[in-house]
Amino acid sequence: QVQVVESGGGLVQPGGSLRLSCVVSGSMFASNAMGWYRQAPGKERALVAQITSGGQTNYADSVKGRFTISRDNTKNTMYLQMNSLKPEDTAVYYCTLGRRGRTWLPSSPSPYDTWGQGTQVTVSS
Repeated sequence: QVQVVESGGGLVQPGGSLRLSCVVSGSMFASNAMGWYRQAPGKERALVAQITSGGQTNYADSVKGRFTISRDNTKNTMYLQMNSLKPEDTAVYYCTLGRRGRTWLPSSPSPYDTWGQGTQVTVSS
C-alpha cells in the first residue's frame, strides 16, 4: 500500500518562508516523478512544481524564483522550500507521486497518480 504524507504547512506572514515535506512509503520512490499541487478556495487544483526521477524541475510561473523543489531518494522524501510568500500563495498543498512510467506530471490533477491528504498554507498578516 503506497502512502504519501505531507507536513510543514502553517500560518506565515507575507514575505516569510515555509518548507513542506512529503514522505512516500510502499513505492519505488526514486523511479517516479513527484510534484506539488495547490488548491485555493474557489479555485481548481493546479501544479506548482515538479521534479523528475532524474532531478529535472519545472515550476508554475507564479512561483518561479521563490519556490524550490527537491528530493532525497535516500529518505523517500520530497521538499518544497517556499520563500517570499504572498497572500495569494494561501492554499492547501498536495504532494503527488506520479504513476509508474510518467516522466512529467500533468498541469491538472490526475486520478492515476497517488495523492496525499494535503497541508494548509496560510499567508496572512
